[in-house]
Amino acid sequence: MVWCHHKDAPENNHTEDVWLSLFLSLYLCLYILVRGKLRGNVSGGMTSEAEAKLLSDLGNEENEEKLLKKVWIESKKLWIVAGPAIFTRLSMFGVFIIAQAFIGHIGNTEMAALSIVFHVLVRFSIGILMGMSSGLETLCGQAFGAKQYQMLGIYLQRSWLVELAFTLPLFPLFIFSGPIFKLLGQTEEVSAMANTISVWYIPIIICYVFYFTLQMYLQTQSKNMIITWLAVLSLIFHVLCCWIFVQKMGFGMAGVMTSMILASWIPIIGQLIYVFFGGCPLTWTGFSMFAFADLWPIVKLSVASGVMLCLEIWYNSLLILLTGNMKNAEIEINALSICLNINGWELMLSFGFLAAASVRVSNELGRGSANAAKFSIIVVVATSLAIGVFLWALILYFRQSISYIFSNSIEVAYAVSDLSILLAFSLLLNSIQPVLSGVAVGAGWQSIVAYVNIFCYYFIGLPLGVLLGYIGNLGVKGIWMGMIGGTLVQTLVLIGFTYKTDWDKQVCCLTAYI
Repeated sequence: MVWCHHKDAPENNHTEDVWLSLFLSLYLCLYILVRGKLRGNVSGGMTSEAEAKLLSDLGNEENEEKLLKKVWIESKKLWIVAGPAIFTRLSMFGVFIIAQAFIGHIGNTEMAALSIVFHVLVRFSIGILMGMSSGLETLCGQAFGAKQYQMLGIYLQRSWLVELAFTLPLFPLFIFSGPIFKLLGQTEEVSAMANTISVWYIPIIICYVFYFTLQMYLQTQSKNMIITWLAVLSLIFHVLCCWIFVQKMGFGMAGVMTSMILASWIPIIGQLIYVFFGGCPLTWTGFSMFAFADLWPIVKLSVASGVMLCLEIWYNSLLILLTGNMKNAEIEINALSICLNINGWELMLSFGFLAAASVRVSNELGRGSANAAKFSIIVVVATSLAIGVFLWALILYFRQSISYIFSNSIEVAYAVSDLSILLAFSLLLNSIQPVLSGVAVGAGWQSIVAYVNIFCYYFIGLPLGVLLGYIGNLGVKGIWMGMIGGTLVQTLVLIGFTYKTDWDKQVCCLTAYI
């Protein structure tokens, strides 16, 4: 990837030394805070007198070594799940980014149409399917921790039945998307092009049913490498196909969408072959009629999980829709889409940590270890936050030139630069909030977090954004500022909820349930 600076782009007045110093200072503060918290967990509630004596004692060095070893062991367990999960999600999102890069150089209308379809319809569908799949992650993670291996295959089959039933009603939204977008205030040209693109997306939506469920099923068993290698294969295939179909054969948008469909199904076929032919001997024993029994608990947990996650994913979709009703909507949508794509890349990192938090918490609760669950939460939040601070500084430093990866437009470059501060703080919040949602998934709190999301996003963030954007005349910046406010409130609520949770009681409740 080449970072290019356009000659007409706004001048960058920030120096590398300033951001490096700021980042190091923030990271040092984070380390001190987390280290202190971890020491408290290791000491197991010592009195202040005992701690003072210990700190003055030579045995303190041994205690520090134990702490570092404990952090190192937990970090390895974390990255065994998070590393492949992050790479897989980056590859999945990369399929769309590659498509946007090719279509973006065809025309602004095509790029705006693809952005609206992806950020509204596709993210709407992903929110439902990925959210419902997180219910499977809870069940499989806890069952695997409790060594009830045979139930994982049953849960997987039940999730297929439930999610396929919920997917069918989504198809009319894609087939009749043109009139829907016009009713929502989009232009005639963009709506017509969006209708064409959305029909191409239907086979991809079907594949997402199997993509998310298989991923949750495999990662709770730490069988992540098969997911990773198939994601790499899919991404390479997509790049080659786009280059051949668009650059060499001149198929244009049809070539890009054909490549997306093929690339999306490659991981599904590979994972199904892996599961069916001996890759999971403990948890997959074949199709069973038990999959048709006790579907209602799966439906309830899947719906609660779907509401929890889709309310988060739909949040940015509303930002795109509200932007489409403003002046210079095409430029604003393209600029916002670029920012949301960057935000989406970072969200893929955060969703990887979400998966790791969910797996680690659910496994430890299933084993009956409350202390290990608490310790894993501290490590995963600290790790994700450190990465978020780094990306926050990086975006602010490169804000003048980053848009040229996606578009040659000078107007879009200025618009992206104007939104960069909001983007940076969105990245910072996204390094914490999804991880705490992963903790909720691991503990099975989806229904509670769903109510928190509704209140924070749609009763605080969205009204505040409309107030600042339309009444305050701040435009897309005002809308985004309001939504950041909603995310901030939600993050603070989740931090408080996680901090005050009695994890020993959670273990007792889970043991009784299992």
